[in-house]
Amino acid sequence: MDVVLEETCRQLPYGGDHDRRRFIAERLIEAAQAGHSTLGELGITARRALAELLAKGG
Repeated sequence: MDVVLEETCRQLPYGGDHDRRRFIAERLIEAAQAGHSTLGELGITARRALAELLAKGG
């Protein structure tokens, strides 16, 4: 999960602030708890969370 979080947050200015990183991390935790634990699945989850943040203007 750490690897996916870091890779995803690199797309944000300065690696993302605490709130953005937490938002993505929470989505990753939810996905893992639901049984989606491969790097591919977590990567998709993280990219979706990032897209949601960006769509909100964040």
